[in-house]
Amino acid sequence: MRLSIVLAVHNEEQHLPECLKSVKGWCDEIVMVDGSSTDKTVEIAKQFGARVLVTDNLPLFHINKQKAIDAAQGDWILQLDADERVTPELQAEINAALQQNELNGFWIPRKNYFLGRFLVKGGVYPDYTLRLYRRGKGRLPQKDVHEQAVVAGQSGYLVHPLIHMSDTTFAKYWMKHQRYTDLLARQLAENSKSFSPITAIEYVVVQPIYWFLLTFFRHLGFLDSWQGFVFSFYSALRYPIGYLKYVRNKITRRTS
Repeated sequence: MRLSIVLAVHNEEQHLPECLKSVKGWCDEIVMVDGSSTDKTVEIAKQFGARVLVTDNLPLFHINKQKAIDAAQGDWILQLDADERVTPELQAEINAALQQNELNGFWIPRKNYFLGRFLVKGGVYPDYTLRLYRRGKGRLPQKDVHEQAVVAGQSGYLVHPLIHMSDTTFAKYWMKHQRYTDLLARQLAENSKSFSPITAIEYVVVQPIYWFLLTFFRHLGFLDSWQGFVFSFYSALRYPIGYLKYVRNKITRRTS
């Protein structure tokens, strides 16, 4: 069974080499869609033998991920992000999984690195994500930043985790946080979310409090030390920040 690694990236020269090192010589092809990077991302990818397609850097990066999936030619597709690593243990498990005939996809757990440690509580681990599927059987909806692939037929679960070197610094985390809240504001506009006190209370008060209590207490995020608090606090803040951006954009359009 031929295996294609697919990625969608933008200015990932810092993380891409370690990602591609973790799969070089194991997979049959690497397909990368680049969102017009201005650094050495494309050059690095070609050094690893990747087939590179350059396009626009879209706010919803799942669109470029789907372009990479569509361009793959292997029997199976493993979709990665540039800051992820495939361990030898996961490689061996995937090799075995590709030989079965009953399933069309597999959920893979992820270990997420956050400001100096891997988070193991707060609902963050195991962070299962549907990344491995037969070509033609899996597709991204391309509607939401946290969406999962949709796979036709049955999917199974793997045991060994994908290493996700997600947020090595707070600056990197905050930049990603801003992108997520921008997308949330856009989704609220697309869904014609009501501009009302009830909606404001939902997004400014109810949703963030619920999320913080869920992740920090119900899912024991406090056991991840101060990193667990920072993760729960700022991930809860995405609701009011996203809503306030939505309100600001709506007022700006009305007055312009």
